[in-house]
Amino acid sequence: MSKSNTILYLDGVSVSFDGFRAINNLSLVLDKGEMRAIIGPNGAGKTTMMDIVTGKTRPDEGDVFFDGKVDLTRHDETEIATMGIGRKFQKPTVFERHSVEDNLMLALAGPRSILRALVHRLSVVERRRIDDILGIIRLGDKRAELAANLSHGQKQWLEIGMLLAQDPKLLLVDEPVAGMTDAETEETARLLRDIARDHSVIVVEHDMHFVRELGVKVTCLHEGSVLSEGTLDFVSSDERVVEVYLGR
Repeated sequence: MSKSNTILYLDGVSVSFDGFRAINNLSLVLDKGEMRAIIGPNGAGKTTMMDIVTGKTRPDEGDVFFDGKVDLTRHDETEIATMGIGRKFQKPTVFERHSVEDNLMLALAGPRSILRALVHRLSVVERRRIDDILGIIRLGDKRAELAANLSHGQKQWLEIGMLLAQDPKLLLVDEPVAGMTDAETEETARLLRDIARDHSVIVVEHDMHFVRELGVKVTCLHEGSVLSEGTLDFVSSDERVVEVYLGR
């Protein structure tokens, strides 16, 4: 198939660690502007797949292309991060002693040192960008608040905002609603749907209620390859998915 309209194209990807095949002939295609949920049991290869996309792990074989043309296997983690792939890990890492706004400024500044970033005078464009992001991540009224004082859910939102500040084309988001209240979980689904209007997004998640709220195509991984793919109803009624993941 043509790669041209894809943001992410994996074909026949395999990687082994000490003889264990963590990823086994994995093929996965994400269209530009698409949001996809990835589910599957622990050890299914979800994290390794994200490690391969971000350059942390190099596959033994297979094609990994970004934005239709960039061969990710030829680039390292730092290079890939500057190309427009942003990754949010499960545990939020925000600068607790700085305000919400300062956290976004630091992210906007990229590789500048913290001190230089904080004394940097924001341009009109940068200020507008921060205002936009604060709106998207539901923290407009918390801009002067220290990040340490935010709820767990709000810290997750702030970290998503820090990713957005780097203007990635593709966001990889790992279990964003773990530890959130029901209300925060629902708001996070809305927040990610807002982001997906202008970005491609992969969400790795265990919470099926949240996956249903996202309302997107679902890929279920098992033993390092795709077991089933389609709507959540289709995937969750697949006998093999029930057996290995959802339970009887």
